[in-house]
Amino acid sequence: MFKKILLATDGSSHAIKAAEKAVGIAQQNDDATVEIIYVVDATTVKNEVLHHWDALDIHESRKNKFMQTEEMFEEAGISYKLRREYGDAGDKIVRIANDEGFDLVVVGSRGLNALQEMVLGSVSHKIAQRVESPVLIVK
Repeated sequence: MFKKILLATDGSSHAIKAAEKAVGIAQQNDDATVEIIYVVDATTVKNEVLHHWDALDIHESRKNKFMQTEEMFEEAGISYKLRREYGDAGDKIVRIANDEGFDLVVVGSRGLNALQEMVLGSVSHKIAQRVESPVLIVK
């Protein structure tokens, strides 16, 4: 049923739980492919620059956010692709989900940036409201 799945991640515990659900759903269909998207926004870039010394260190930090998720998909033998985008996470994910015809979008209920969620509204809420395909929000 869900052959083309978009998994939004930011390395948070909720994103890891969302990845677990995406693995379970993809295992139900031999033809399923999962695209794992990580959107780097201005707040993320500022925090990375403050906490890391150089571009290589920042690259490693971003790579580590995917590591546990990648391991889950590899162990399950599920085809996946990593994708990094830049901009507002909610807007980017909505645009990509709608423009590229994903059958399902899976996202954690909360991310790493609690302040942004309080001030601007949560990414998961924006996705649920604007994505045309089914959305699974994982707590």
